[in-house]
Amino acid sequence: MMLPRQPSSPDASEAPGRGARPAEDRGRMIRRRALTLLTIVLLIGIPAGYLVISANQSRDSGKDKEAKYSATGLTIGWPSKVQRRLYQIPIPAGSRSVAYYETNNYKVSRLYAQFVTSNKGLGTFLKNIDRTASDLKKNDLAISDRDQQVAGWNFTGPGPWYGLTHGQQDPSPTQTVVVNRSNPDHPMVYVVSTTHP
Repeated sequence: MMLPRQPSSPDASEAPGRGARPAEDRGRMIRRRALTLLTIVLLIGIPAGYLVISANQSRDSGKDKEAKYSATGLTIGWPSKVQRRLYQIPIPAGSRSVAYYETNNYKVSRLYAQFVTSNKGLGTFLKNIDRTASDLKKNDLAISDRDQQVAGWNFTGPGPWYGLTHGQQDPSPTQTVVVNRSNPDHPMVYVVSTTHP
């Protein structure tokens, strides 16, 4: 004869109330939510703040950069081949006292250059910008006062002075040229080439 099966005693793991999370008191819940909120604010707010600062700096960087470089004046040496090609300033071989300075912003880019050359070199330079010596006009200080100030040039010394403007349609640069002929055999040439990117 089979005896009825006795119900087994509840397993310890199935005991009611075991493993259940006790109810959280109100103070602890408020602290936990405040900590979660603070974490979210830090994770989102700090990067967003950096983006705003970066955007402001980028917006002003063109003006700041031009002002900063304007204070430094010309750099002694030759502009790079890329700069000479871009701004169409073909400084003749054998030139000396070469110096340059470049400014850029989102509206306009300029390359300032100066060099001493021979009369033949001056003729070559003018030919390469589609001009001749006859295009130079006496006492024409074609380079503006603003550009003179930026480059640190002063065209009040002994002359005679000659100048010209070679205007071209965008995106080709416009060159303004001033030549000091105080030394008849070795003219000093000043050029500003302006482009509008």
